[in-house]
Amino acid sequence: MHIKDYWDRIDHTTQKWLIDNPGCQILPRTITAVICKETGDTDEADQHGEAVLSQEDRDFIRARANDHRPYEYRFFDSTQP
Repeated sequence: MHIKDYWDRIDHTTQKWLIDNPGCQILPRTITAVICKETGDTDEADQHGEAVLSQEDRDFIRARANDHRPYEYRFFDSTQP
């Protein structure tokens, strides 16, 4: 599966699931079915309907997850004695 190539075709709910679960190595059959339906690529599922993510896919999803994390602003008050 080439998540990076299909990212724009995948619906927002599935993208959010992938971003919320960046360490997932095997996609559940429900997520695999949605991705296969939207991309037209049906060869990726195994006999149980699951798909194994390549290292490239996992790296891409982790990068997207890091991009979507809110930046926490920290303000420091310093005072001189």
